Amino acid sequence: MTAAVEVGTELPGYEVPSVSAEKMKTMAALLSDPTPIHWDVETLQALGMGDRPINQGPLNMGYVMNAVTDWAGGADRLTRLRVRFLGNVLAGHHLRVRGTVTALRESDGVRLADCDVVLEVVGGDPVVSGTATVVLA
Repeated sequence: MTAAVEVGTELPGYEVPSVSAEKMKTMAALLSDPTPIHWDVETLQALGMGDRPINQGPLNMGYVMNAVTDWAGGADRLTRLRVRFLGNVLAGHHLRVRGTVTALRESDGVRLADCDVVLEVVGGDPVVSGTATVVLA
């Protein structure tokens, strides 16, 4: 993170070149998530949902967290994250996280930056939007 953070500062772009269907399957097991839309193409087809697995919400939120904490200088600097899920992320999607500093303030002697954040499918629509607050160095 640069020292000169101001309202309007844009966070560096963070990209996920291709969402992995195999990672979705692994995460479904780790999260004890039995929902087959995350790993079973036959179920997706039977439901009329196409043939690409749908990424789990926690993974999509994780991409946003990674972008913000990379910029802020570490996971310990993220004090708040609120997101709203707007759409599905499918296997193979190319994703981008964008963010902008919307406010700077001080609380208990600590300098904070509030940011608007969005996860979007490159060439498509936003799939997650929200706000994050980080401690500035």
